[in-house]
Parts: sequence; structure tokens; C-alpha cells
Amino acid sequence: MFVVAATSVMAAEPIAGPWKTASGETAEISPCGTAFCITLKTGKYAGKTIGTLSGSGADYSGEITDPAADKTYSGTAAVSGSTLKMKGCVMSVFCKSQTWTRL
Repeated sequence: MFVVAATSVMAAEPIAGPWKTASGETAEISPCGTAFCITLKTGKYAGKTIGTLSGSGADYSGEITDPAADKTYSGTAAVSGSTLKMKGCVMSVFCKSQTWTRL
């Protein structure tokens, strides 16, 4: 007698697509080379690429730029359903976080 065990594999949550930022602007995350690029689509900085992230599943890391200050930070992002939690840090000590919503 053979017993077949069924396993469920959770699908990776995609980071690509349109997102509403914490400030209410729209950003598009799309593949660019081996990473994902974050480009603002609305607001004062529309058209500006503000980050690149690499990874898969729910966890990503890379660089995130604050367009108002024009400073780039090491960053991480985690996708959970329709939310994207972004975190940018200086020297892994001083960090700021934002939550974006999928459009």
C-alpha cells in the first residue's frame, strides 16, 4: 500500500505592481535586470526611480532613496497580502519605516 502525502506550497507574494505610498503618491515596482526598481508615478517627484530591491517571496533588500532629501539608505521590504512594509536605515541603526498599500 502506497500513501501519498499532500503538501501545500505557499505561492510567493509578488512585489511588482502599483503601490500607494505612505504620503499618498503612486509608485510602480517593476523588474529591472535581476532586481526590482521603484519609480514614483505621481506627485512632485513623478518619474524618479527611488530604489532597487532584490529578493523573492516576501522578503527583499536593496537601496531606497528619500526623494525630498535626495539621500539613499540601505533598505528592506516585506510583502504581506496587500501591504508592503518598507524600512530604510543608516548604518543599520537609524531606521525609518513606511507601509504601502497595493493598488
